[in-house]
Amino acid sequence: MKGIIFDFNGTLFFDSHMHYEAWRIYSKKLRGYSFSDDEMRKYMFGRTNADIIKYAMGKKPDKELVEKLSKEKEETYRQMCKKDKDNFKLAPGAEDFLNFLKEKNIPRTIATMSEWDNVEFYIKEFNLEKWFDIDKIVYSNGKIPGKPAPDIYKIAAKNINIKPKDCIVIEDAISGINAAYNAGIGMIIAIASIESIKLYESIPYVNKIIKNYNEINKEFLYY
Repeated sequence: MKGIIFDFNGTLFFDSHMHYEAWRIYSKKLRGYSFSDDEMRKYMFGRTNADIIKYAMGKKPDKELVEKLSKEKEETYRQMCKKDKDNFKLAPGAEDFLNFLKEKNIPRTIATMSEWDNVEFYIKEFNLEKWFDIDKIVYSNGKIPGKPAPDIYKIAAKNINIKPKDCIVIEDAISGINAAYNAGIGMIIAIASIESIKLYESIPYVNKIIKNYNEINKEFLYY
């Protein structure tokens, strides 16, 4: 493999529990009761906010409502991040692994369905410019379909000038894993940041399962 693409939420930053909580609050506002864990697994992670709100409401909402609810939900989420000082940091082993990739000049980027306000927040709070070319990060800009559509990973591979078949993708969401597979990614590594390892074991095109970046085998990458 020649390049590596990271999902961000639940992958480089173990924040899934905060997204769960924020969407519980807003799904209850939208339909009177909160998303179940299974619903969030199937219809939330890796999806655009517009897709999630549409699912919760049972109909396509107007653009203004999507924008309003998205901004409210994401501001709630960012405040949760700041308050959770013990966990507001990159995933275990991530910094050492990113330093390795930088040292070896291995092409890399992020492909996230987070919108720009959150991406900007991550760039500032985690100093992502230390490891990533910000212009190559792919995020939800209102034009890219949500995962499991392959578009985001195809764009990310193109941004680092590596063919998808020569890329590794690290993902935590089932929709994201399916997006990587649909994009023709050569190796898919699932990171069990909140889900059980058994969940990923049932997916035939997951090549490796890890719990954190200390378990990464660097021999997957050549340079």
